[in-house]
Amino acid sequence: MLSNSSKYALKAVLYLAVHSNINHKIGAKDLSGPINVPQSYLSKLLQELGRHHMVSSTKGPNGGYYLSDKNRERYLIEIINLIDGDDRLTSCMLSLERCNADYPCPLHKLLGKTKSNFLKQLEKTTIDDLVSDIDKGRSFLPL
Repeated sequence: MLSNSSKYALKAVLYLAVHSNINHKIGAKDLSGPINVPQSYLSKLLQELGRHHMVSSTKGPNGGYYLSDKNRERYLIEIINLIDGDDRLTSCMLSLERCNADYPCPLHKLLGKTKSNFLKQLEKTTIDDLVSDIDKGRSFLPL
């Protein structure tokens, strides 16, 4: 359901949320290895995330990316919609244009409620919520 680009962006944001702050910034070069994303691709994603205030950055010798408190309050759906567009998660799993509740594709009923619940969770879960789960040992980030 998520594109590789969205997965990469989420991994980058989570890594930054756990390992960076305003006093400890991380460059794309140093971030690409731990999250296993090509540096040039990651640089483009981080620039896009930065332009939309999903991550913070500074330039110069001590520059790099980090997450501010305000960045950490962003909802997961905002990152996914920025990277994949608003309709990625709401479109038909078989990419059929006419698929909807009244005219469902073969997978529609199978995935409908699951997809709907997933979307609701993405809309109400922040980066900070996931970091809190990591900090409390309820989930892990093997980076």
